[in-house]
Amino acid sequence: MKKIVTFGEILLRWSKNGARRFGQDNAWEGQFGGSEANVAVSLSILGDQVGYISRLPDNNIGRACLKNLRYYGIDVSDVVLGEGRMGTYYFERAADIRKSLVVYDRQGSSFYLTAPGMFPWRDIFSHTDIFHCSGITCAVSQSAADATFEAVRTAREMGLRITCDINYRRNLWKYEGADAHKTLNALMQYSDFIFGDQDEWEVATGVKQVPMDHMMADTQLDMEAYRRYFEEMHRQFPHCREMMLGLRNQITTSHHTLTALLWYDGVIYQTRIYDINDIIDSVGVGDAFVAAYIHAAEKWPGDAQRGLDFAVAAAMLKNSVSGDYNLVTEAEILAELGWEEEA
Repeated sequence: MKKIVTFGEILLRWSKNGARRFGQDNAWEGQFGGSEANVAVSLSILGDQVGYISRLPDNNIGRACLKNLRYYGIDVSDVVLGEGRMGTYYFERAADIRKSLVVYDRQGSSFYLTAPGMFPWRDIFSHTDIFHCSGITCAVSQSAADATFEAVRTAREMGLRITCDINYRRNLWKYEGADAHKTLNALMQYSDFIFGDQDEWEVATGVKQVPMDHMMADTQLDMEAYRRYFEEMHRQFPHCREMMLGLRNQITTSHHTLTALLWYDGVIYQTRIYDINDIIDSVGVGDAFVAAYIHAAEKWPGDAQRGLDFAVAAAMLKNSVSGDYNLVTEAEILAELGWEEEA
């Protein structure tokens, strides 16, 4: 039985070796990735049954992408092949004081042309317990947004648990009538679990983030301020039982601090602040948070602290893995937490 289904656009990521800029030499490295696919891969590696839903080009590139997902144990039997091309993005790695750079090329992709009615959601969800979506799908095109809302409405009607990553991307939301705040807020109304960083929550809710300067490993968070913050979030999203706020401080491109707070049925949980040096690739850290928390919530139901600790440790470890996918196992996360004997 299919346990978890994710929905979104998988892209072909092009980047230079090391910290080379786009204009340096002619060598490019390509690999597949994209938020919802990243979550699916992580979940599968953690041992969950996962299906991925998308629309890909009906050509050899689309089929190569499916082969890549199957390699990681993902059920792609409900992926639709059709007209359009493979969506891509170009990623320039950060170096020292220079920030990373992302250029999207998604217009006219097969997923850009996704529309309601293309996926048999009731059939798909008849073998599904959890449906995961993100705000990125709504930013690609109006028709992709409409397809996303068709999916979440059906999932709600059928009683699935819906998890949502806000995933606000400023460089998207270009189509006529696009309104990130309105659309993301509406998507989150359907969700049982919501994840985002402080900037994403602010865009989606209009609520100013809790001020925090340069979070370090020994920083004491203002938990009273966060209590008021989450109370407002719960007022806006009364259906949601679990909300996670990812907190990251980028000290340098290779040195970050990372933690998260979890609001679970009115109680706020916090975990340690990780001090991460020598970062290999920080792309997909949010997806690692989400996948690990979904996995933990299923494995240790009702244990919010354990779920939060597991999610943050997984996200921390993602910084050591090149590419979009978090290729970290449950055993490695448990070892990082010192839980080997509890596996």
